[in-house]
Amino acid sequence: MPDRLKNKVAVVFGAGSIGEGWGNGKATAVAYAREGARVIAADLSLAAARETATIITDEGGQCEAVEADVTQSDSILQTVNRCMALHDQIDILHNNVGVTFLGGPVELSEERWAQTMQINLGSLFLTTKHILPIMEAQGSGAIINVSSIASIRWIGTAYIGYAASKAAVNQFTQAIALQYAPQGIRANAILPGMMDTPTVRVSLQAEFADEAELIAKRNAACPTGKMGDAWDIAWASVFLASDEAKYITGVLLPVDGGMTCKSA
Repeated sequence: MPDRLKNKVAVVFGAGSIGEGWGNGKATAVAYAREGARVIAADLSLAAARETATIITDEGGQCEAVEADVTQSDSILQTVNRCMALHDQIDILHNNVGVTFLGGPVELSEERWAQTMQINLGSLFLTTKHILPIMEAQGSGAIINVSSIASIRWIGTAYIGYAASKAAVNQFTQAIALQYAPQGIRANAILPGMMDTPTVRVSLQAEFADEAELIAKRNAACPTGKMGDAWDIAWASVFLASDEAKYITGVLLPVDGGMTCKSA
């Protein structure tokens, strides 16, 4: 069904990709545009954001790339102000920024722990701080936060900061969903399972002798026998952002090929 997001404006934080191929944020920004949304593609790397924007505009969509540091309130506010100057509305806030550092509480440095919390959780605090008042004034809005199934179960990799921060993302999402439900604002989280994206290949490569071993092990862990990809996250995001999901809020949606149903 085309044009599910027609006349809507989406701000996607983390809309670029750190490597070749499709990351979750990049695919989601493109999917939003393909469904009719006007997109602000925000990323710490302006070059990566521009790559996403170029894909969208080459397909006939509307997108502007902006450089944004989600750990800095002023940077986020500049992005929000730019969006309002262009479109005078924000209907969709998509929070895709996140980092992963390997290690349990003993191995992970205090600095990495703090950085993980600042980026994975603190970014949501700052983006919602600046965008929720706009949505409240409109009387509508949809927020999609990208979490992880690591927030609710052990998946075989020791990254305590990542798991803890994503668990906090879940509760952050549900708290907003309930607080702002009377204002017509919805908030939901997507919990990706084993996904084959550039970020995964980069962040976990230190664990494995070669990339083929990494891919084989992660595929084997999936009930389907194969990892998902960025488009699985993108189309779930489109649904949650659309009016098809107008009565869905506070949901933690696993997109994981059934992995959270496994006993181990």
